[in-house]
Amino acid sequence: MKSGNLVETIQIERFTTTVNDAGTPVQTWTRLCTLRAERVDQTTEEFIRGFGASDEELVIFRARFFEGITNADRVIWNGDAFNIKQVTPIGRRKGVELRCVRIMP
Repeated sequence: MKSGNLVETIQIERFTTTVNDAGTPVQTWTRLCTLRAERVDQTTEEFIRGFGASDEELVIFRARFFEGITNADRVIWNGDAFNIKQVTPIGRRKGVELRCVRIMP
């Protein structure tokens, strides 16, 4: 993985529950890390679903290894949130490939 290819900036967020001043649990997304990444592929497909037609955007990112990224996290890229569908480690803690999906109604 060449550092010159890491031209995109992505943020990994994790869904957490915190307690506000009133003692009520509040569920929010908190930033886990900010990574430089390479956009490997980006495609859009149209699907017919129960609620009608929708587009699904698939983006594959390759980034340096960061411990603890799971499918429960999400990626923020260019202001849009993408669900992580697959996390594939590259080598021995060398890098990680993230397959992310965003559904656009």
